[in-house]
Amino acid sequence: MPSYMINKISTHDARYKLPAGAGTDAVHTNPEYCMAVTLLESDHGLYGTGIALTLGEGNRLVCEAIELLARPLAGLEIEELMSDFGSMAQRLANDPCLRWLGPHKGVVHLALASITNACFDLWAKSRGVPLWKLLLDLKPEEVVRLLDLSYLEDEMTEQDALQLLRDKMGSRAERARILETGYPGYDTSVGWMAYDDNKVRELTMRAIDEGFTAFKLKVGSSDPTRDLRRAVMLRECVGDAGTLMLDANQRWNVPVALRRCRELAKVRPLWIEEPTHPDDIQGHATLAHAIAPVKVATGEHIPNRVVFKNFMQSSAVHYVQADCTRLAGVSEFLAVSLMAKEFGLPVAPHVGDMGQLHQHLVLFNHIAMGHEALLLEHIPHLRSHFVQPAQVSGGVYKTPQEPGASCDLKLVSRGGSK
Repeated sequence: MPSYMINKISTHDARYKLPAGAGTDAVHTNPEYCMAVTLLESDHGLYGTGIALTLGEGNRLVCEAIELLARPLAGLEIEELMSDFGSMAQRLANDPCLRWLGPHKGVVHLALASITNACFDLWAKSRGVPLWKLLLDLKPEEVVRLLDLSYLEDEMTEQDALQLLRDKMGSRAERARILETGYPGYDTSVGWMAYDDNKVRELTMRAIDEGFTAFKLKVGSSDPTRDLRRAVMLRECVGDAGTLMLDANQRWNVPVALRRCRELAKVRPLWIEEPTHPDDIQGHATLAHAIAPVKVATGEHIPNRVVFKNFMQSSAVHYVQADCTRLAGVSEFLAVSLMAKEFGLPVAPHVGDMGQLHQHLVLFNHIAMGHEALLLEHIPHLRSHFVQPAQVSGGVYKTPQEPGASCDLKLVSRGGSK
């Protein structure tokens, strides 16, 4: 196998305007989808692309943090780096100066996400396989060496993670059928906050014709009757057999969330997402108990594995929406997924990266960890900007076959830019 040494590290501040109303929710009213891109150029012209999602001006801050944090990777050979990536992940996250800005959250953690994702992309490309296959071909011991499990030891040790992966080896073949059938998706793009009722209805009927059976609607309007009207309308569109999710994007305090969630329960949502501030663990626990049987989903803004651990310990979440562009990349996503499996909780990622990277990770979660093949969010607005966009047909993500993690963006030079 050729040696691929990281000989150049650069960034790209990629920004994309959205169509009118697209991407809007109760809090983010004028979003611009941006990617803080890490480019790791190696020998033989091969390069790895890593991404982290932001919504505007903050993107340049993440790119600047990438330049500072990624310096220890220069001159490293990719196989050597990934043979014990958990140690490097811990070293990068605990930079003695930059750690102060978190720790393990905010701009520095988003930068770590982009850096880590670039490492995994380069690794898969160097082996000539898609990321999902690279991960599945690893031995359990090799997977565990990719992870930083520090601060999780009260719930998951390295031995616990190793045992879980070993226990699932014998039944992998039956779950591997999903590589042929594809992973089920759900459509968020039908229900943005700024869309009027007619557009929501029109887009939903179009998505149904395209094969989708699960849909998400943004709630959290200043007028609660608007939320309920739109939710009832969407339920009527999808019918009793359709799956409906609601997303408040942190808009409510706990007392308001209690009222609104109970009102919206009449449309029988699978979950209500981010019903209050993402740092309010006790608030989520209160809601999870009070609005049952309606379930609570959260994770889009949970910054690290430790906070996820606290949510799980407090029975404050039912659906774990880990995002490898919010957590410190693929490595921390896998650590959270393993811990969720130990707690018996399903993982339904938030896909701020348009599903490009997560389509690989949910396959690994299902086949290697035994997670339910639940639903993977689909948002198509940046599809045309990816070199190898996710293929979604009949409401299902088709298994990617190209080497890498599907993160290469058009018009992003290999040399990078600021």
